[in-house]
Amino acid sequence: MKPGHRGWRHLIHSTHYSLKGLKAAFRNEAAFRQELGLCLVLLPLALWLGRGPVEWILLVGSCLLVLIVELLNSAIESVVDRIGPERHELSGRAKDIGSAAVMLALMLAGLTWVLVAWQRFFA
Repeated sequence: MKPGHRGWRHLIHSTHYSLKGLKAAFRNEAAFRQELGLCLVLLPLALWLGRGPVEWILLVGSCLLVLIVELLNSAIESVVDRIGPERHELSGRAKDIGSAAVMLALMLAGLTWVLVAWQRFFA
């Protein structure tokens, strides 16, 4: 934190950096754009499909979790790419682990949506 950046000033600067990060992810990461597009379609559907606050937060939260994990994965990939273009076992491992985290978040979101839909239509 820079000197003098406390309280509201810190919050304003932090918000600026966060929005800058979202803009960079949208501009540079195709997977983030795809997942964001899917979330924008699914969020209104969540309000219809969910039967109350708990189901709504499960549906919306699972979508947001995918975006969060994708942002973290993109950050890992950017740092690894910044280090250098040469192949290194640890660099590949870091990228693969980040990708696996995204896959698990997508699986969790899919399972959440399927179970809530199953409960609504077949239970």
